[in-house]
This record gives sequence, structure tokens and C-alpha cells, in this order.
Amino acid sequence: MATSIVDAVAEDLRGRLYAAEFPGGTAFTEADIAQTYDVSRPTAKGAIEKIVAEGLLVRGAHKTARVPELGPEDVRDIYLTRAYLETEVLRRLAARKFAPEAAAEANREIAETLDSENALSIVEPDMRFHTSLIDALGSARTSKMYNSLVSEVRVCMTQVQGRGLLDPKLICAEHEEILRLIRAGEADAVACLLDEHLARARERLVAAVGGTAGPEAFVEPRV
Repeated sequence: MATSIVDAVAEDLRGRLYAAEFPGGTAFTEADIAQTYDVSRPTAKGAIEKIVAEGLLVRGAHKTARVPELGPEDVRDIYLTRAYLETEVLRRLAARKFAPEAAAEANREIAETLDSENALSIVEPDMRFHTSLIDALGSARTSKMYNSLVSEVRVCMTQVQGRGLLDPKLICAEHEEILRLIRAGEADAVACLLDEHLARARERLVAAVGGTAGPEAFVEPRV
């Protein structure tokens, strides 16, 4: 299926936003996008609207679209919403002792990036690891709910890795332990580990964006 010009511009802009090329508060006007990509104003408008709909840009009524500036409470809300969904899903997967191969494959890709000089190379497979677990539940509505968070979750992941807040080796090791606990049917243990896994990232990012980190930021890893 052919990609429209609007989709092509949106895809490139999305990639640059994921790569954290633009600081929070950066404005994107139709004129700027039209000039940057050598497209018409209506095409630029369509691309901006797609990115706004995904949550990667925010815009009030009759105002310019901007890169969202995540504050401490935004970060906590995004991560806590994730935790509510992911914890319950992992409990149910553990009850079935079912760890999807897609999640294991994503974590193997993370392992292959551990020596990369690009700190952001972990973000895509890390996102895929968590999404694969959600999708393994087999609930279209649960997956849809989680997908509504994906853009904001990925922005947070990009910030965490771009700022060097977590060692990718720890992320990879905790993912592997999550899969082991699911296969072993240890629902309580996997839920607890996931909470620690997300909370450590959450509170370190909270501190990085101007808040005060909670004690979860300093919990010693189990693996």
C-alpha cells in the first residue's frame, strides 16, 4: 500500500520526536513543517494533526502544536497507568505459564544492543517487549487501551535512555527474569518485579524533570 505524503512527513517527524531531537516546548507551525519538508501547508497541517492525535505533540484550541513538557506528575501518571494494566496482564499470563516468544525475541534484540554507542537503540525493542506481553493476553480491548499510552510511554523511555538514567543491562536482565517468573507461574513475584522495574525508571525520570525522586528510585535490583 502506497504511503501518502502526509503519512511520510508524519513518520519522519515521529522518528525525530522519538529520538528526542526537540526539547519540550518546541513549537511546530504549518509553515515550519511545510518549509522543512518542502510540502504544501495542507499536507503539513495533516502531518501535525496526526502527531497531535498520537500525543507526541500537544495543542490547545487555536494554538501552535508543541512538544509536550513532561513534569513530575505527568511522568508518574503515565507510569502508574502502565503499571495498572501491565501488572494485571502479567498475573494472568503467569496463571497460564505463557510467556510469548515475541517478548523473548524483543529482549534478545535488547541484548544485542548493549554495546551500542547509541543510547536510544534499546527503546524500540524495549517498547516491543512490553507491548508483546500485553498482546499475549489476547484481549483486543486491553491492547487498544495500552496502545493509547504507547506514544507517551515511548517519550518517557526515550527520556530515560537519552539521559542515561538506567543501565540497559539491568533492563535486559529484569526482562529475562520477568519471562522466567511467568513461565514458572509465579504471579505475585512477577507482579512485584514489574512494579520495581517500572517504579525505578519512573522515579529517576521524575527527578530528572525537576521533581523529588521517591524511594523506588534507589531500590537495589534483584537480578
